[in-house]
This record gives sequence, structure tokens and C-alpha cells, in this order.
Amino acid sequence: MSASESLADAVAAVGREMQAHRGEGQVADYIPALARVDANRFGLAAITCDGEAVETGDAWVPFSIQSISKVFTLTLALERLGEGLWARVGREPSGSRFNSIVQLEAEQGVPRNPFINAGAIVVTDAVLAGRTPEVAIADIRDTLRRLSETDAIDVDKEVAASEAETGYRNFALANFMKGFGNIHGPVDDVLTTYFNQCSLRITCRQLARAGLFLANGGKDPISGEQVVSAEHARRINAIMLTCGHYDASGDFAFKVGLPGKSGVGGGILLIAPGRAAVAVWSPGLNAVGNSQVGTLALERLAARMGWSVF
Repeated sequence: MSASESLADAVAAVGREMQAHRGEGQVADYIPALARVDANRFGLAAITCDGEAVETGDAWVPFSIQSISKVFTLTLALERLGEGLWARVGREPSGSRFNSIVQLEAEQGVPRNPFINAGAIVVTDAVLAGRTPEVAIADIRDTLRRLSETDAIDVDKEVAASEAETGYRNFALANFMKGFGNIHGPVDDVLTTYFNQCSLRITCRQLARAGLFLANGGKDPISGEQVVSAEHARRINAIMLTCGHYDASGDFAFKVGLPGKSGVGGGILLIAPGRAAVAVWSPGLNAVGNSQVGTLALERLAARMGWSVF
């Protein structure tokens, strides 16, 4: 392995190495619509700040974005509320399961960070901001369409319905925070928006393109759009590094050394600041809900490219 290896060669090599690992991990069976996804799928796409794009495997197959959507709703909320958002949600790793209610009791309904479910529900409430769920969902979807330069991204209605039917813990979290005054909108509207944002279907190549602004100080290096301020981009990356993989965030930082955000659909968005955005998808999850093969692929790619924030 050499840091001088080209990105195309590195991605191709990682794709070959992952062939032996396809199917590892367990798909997210607690959401019925996700339980039927083929665990043998694997895709990886990378795009650099110079516009070089490379991919391997199933990089063109749409998958359920799930919690990776939280990066983009956080982006929207920060631009609208600015620093005021941090009065409603913290910036610390939780050390608990992503859907835990335990800490909320002790901390008066203020979630530890924007990426655990409770924190993401608060962020979605901030994005909703008195609008109808239909308007807010379209806003989130259209933001992803704009950033990825494709109109193909849309909500998977079956997954959204499946989440709503089984989302008892999310209803509990939202109602609990409503009791503390930290959810401002109607709980049903907030959760409708939340379940739909998590049910967006996206491909690796679209996701890498959509996240590229975070590798370039908040400015999309291809379109020239200043998506967020450089300060907010730094903060989003920091939270991705410390909280993006739930209670395995420290292990991911140790092995990969870059900001990332996972989703139980098997996707991971990775940011190499100043260099590139990478998206990987492999549906089988490890014990803490992160893509098992995807994590290994990103560890191998970061090592080959010599990428790290440390």
C-alpha cells in the first residue's frame, strides 16, 4: 500500500478485496422493508474536490439513506438557526444505543448529539419550523437532489410506512422531549417528516456527490455553491467524527481517521477534508448498527490513500 497510489487504483483494489467479504453482517430486520435487501450487495464511489469520480461494485444501485440523512438536515438546521440550535441539542458522544431514552431523563430532554435518534428528531423539528410535513420533506429531498445534481432521489414510501408502523421508540423519544418543551411542532408532523427523510433512496455515486461540499469548507467545488459557512462545515465534520457511528464512533475514528456518518440501510458517507467525499454501501450491519463490510472498505481505502485528519 502506498499513499501515492491513484484513487482509481485504490478504489478498484478495495473493490476486489471486498469480494471475499460480501454478505457479512446482518441486515436491519427490525424495519421489515429493509429486511428483504440483498446482503451481498456492495458499492463504493468517491469524488474528489477536483471533480475526479471513481466507483466500484453496486455504486449505481439505490439504497435507503436512513441516518445519513441526518447530516443534511443538520446542515439545513444550522443555516437556519445558527448557534441557537445548540441550546436544543448537544455535541457530545452518547455512549448509548442510538435509540436510547435513558440519558434524556437525566438531561432534561436535551439529546447528547444531532445523530442519535433523539437529537435527529429535534433537528427535524427545527427544519419543520411550522411548515407542513409535505413541504419540509420536499425541502430535504430537493436539497439532496440539488447537491447530487440529479432528480432521481425520492422517498421510498414502503420504507417510510414500515418505519412509521414500527417506530414506537421514536414516538416515545419525541413525546418525551415534547414533555420537556424541546419539540415545538406536533409530534406526528415531526415524525412523519423524520421517517420520510430516513426513507430517501440514494446511490453511492449520488451520496458522494451530495456530501462533497463538506470536503471543501462548505463550498461545492464543482458547482461553486456555498452550501454552508466554512465554520459550520468544520462543526458538521467534527460531529461526524465524534458521533457519526453511534457507540462505535471512537473505533471508526481509530481505524479510519476521517469524519463519517452511517445508516442502518448499510450506507456510510465519508469525508476526507480538502480531498474527497466517499460513499459506500453494504447492507449487512455489525453489532452496533454500522455496515460491517462498508467500514472495512473505508479503512482499507483510507490506508491506501494516506487519508486521515490525524
